[in-house]
Amino acid sequence: MTTIFWIGEQPSGNNPVPNHTSSWDKQWTRNYGGFDDPNPAHRSNYIPVKFTPRQNPFYCALPYNDKARIGHRPEAPRVVPWFNEAYQGPAASTCKDRWVAIRKGNRTAYAQWEDAGPFRTDHWQYVFGNERPKSNLNRGAGLDVSPAVRDYLGLRQTDVTDWRFVTFGDVPRGPWSALGENNTFVINDRKKGVKLVEAPRRNNTGAIAR
Repeated sequence: MTTIFWIGEQPSGNNPVPNHTSSWDKQWTRNYGGFDDPNPAHRSNYIPVKFTPRQNPFYCALPYNDKARIGHRPEAPRVVPWFNEAYQGPAASTCKDRWVAIRKGNRTAYAQWEDAGPFRTDHWQYVFGNERPKSNLNRGAGLDVSPAVRDYLGLRQTDVTDWRFVTFGDVPRGPWSALGENNTFVINDRKKGVKLVEAPRRNNTGAIAR
């Protein structure tokens, strides 16, 4: 079961927690650039019409947070499959920005993991194992997705999808590759641009041109 959430969402009804912050970003709305208005009339090309997001608009939440108040949860090194390769010290999450493939029918969107939820932040047995999501107010929802993912897949407010983690090398180009300072595509493209600018130019003799 999959539900829709958005950056800047106010608490209401079955959503008791505001989304101005995330589990890993205390200034999530500000860093994103504003309120990710879910109203289709206020959106175009998968983003809100009022501003261009500074982070990837294709984001999602799963009910696990690897971070503790200090360092990481004790089980995190054991249950997060990529923990060792992604570890960047006790202050950084190894889960934030991870790529997830989300499928509805014959259509697949790719999103980055940016928050813990819905409802729970400790259910590693579901996120990394074989358990089903726990019962909750949203019909046992185990995945939250952004308005951009909703629009790409044509989801209802509560719908059914399947998902899986993917390595970045398995993520194709698409609308999820265009925007965001946290977006692996954007980061890599900028690095390539810097390398091209810094690369020395050679003349026809093979000597470096000055």
